[in-house]
Amino acid sequence: EPALRAFVRSLVPRRGDVPEVMQEVAVVLWRKFRELAAPEDFRKWAFGVARLEALAWARDKARDRHVFDPELLATLADAAESSSLRLGAQREALEDCLGKLPDARRELVLTAYAPGTSIEKMAVQRGQTRMALYKVLHRIRLALVECTRRALEQAEYA
Repeated sequence: EPALRAFVRSLVPRRGDVPEVMQEVAVVLWRKFRELAAPEDFRKWAFGVARLEALAWARDKARDRHVFDPELLATLADAAESSSLRLGAQREALEDCLGKLPDARRELVLTAYAPGTSIEKMAVQRGQTRMALYKVLHRIRLALVECTRRALEQAEYA
């Protein structure tokens, strides 16, 4: 739902109109769910429905000068869908790479980047200086970036 909402947000010029379009998207998805041939195609199908609903919304609001031209809206939809798919693949690769880390390093990263975490307090709890903790986290991040890059390359060639 967050990815679909972000996609619709990229197609609708006013943030306040997103809930209206999302409601229409949800209604169509609910009504036509039985028509979905393969559950693994849900995301692509849902984005297609969202695109059509955003276009319909734009057509209905065409008198408003703040509504995008349908051709521009279609171009934005293509770009947003592509971006969403790429980000989803990156997120999945990162989760896989996090799972490959030794337990202690994975827990360190997850703790360090949890909301409200203080690196200063973590360093004190671990008996390290703040800079030493930053260096450890930096090395782990570099390893995660490299692992994620390799995973995405392998997926691209698969």
